Amino acid sequence: MTNPLLSDWADPFQMPPFDAISDDDFEPAFEAALTDARSRVDAIASDPAPADFANTIEALEQADAQLGRVLSVFYALAGADANPQREALMREFSPKLAAYSSEITMNAALFARIEVLWSQRETLELTEEQARVLMLTRRGFVRSGAQLTGAARDRM
Repeated sequence: MTNPLLSDWADPFQMPPFDAISDDDFEPAFEAALTDARSRVDAIASDPAPADFANTIEALEQADAQLGRVLSVFYALAGADANPQREALMREFSPKLAAYSSEITMNAALFARIEVLWSQRETLELTEEQARVLMLTRRGFVRSGAQLTGAARDRM
């Protein structure tokens, strides 16, 4: 049987099929979506094409869309109707999500691509929205330690 969290949602408003989702669907969907997100981020970081807004920033924004979709359903249900299984899943997901976030922001190759765009931002002809997304993305990486070196980076 296909996991309803990973399937296309046929509802005209793209609503999750809550009637088909069980608590047992969350962990495999989370793991599959997390693996997919990591793969997409790795592909962005190792892309041999020169960095541009589309293949770096836009791609990064979309890299974990499936993970976000799975988690939005999970946390909506867990917040509205907690039970022991959902609480256990929250405890399981939290450190994995923290590690995933750190993997992204400490990915030197990915940050190098962002830095290239940042250094060229005046010549990229970005819209105001794109310029802001680039600034917010870079700032998030910097605040998460992407520029740290040596022992400070290792400690982070």
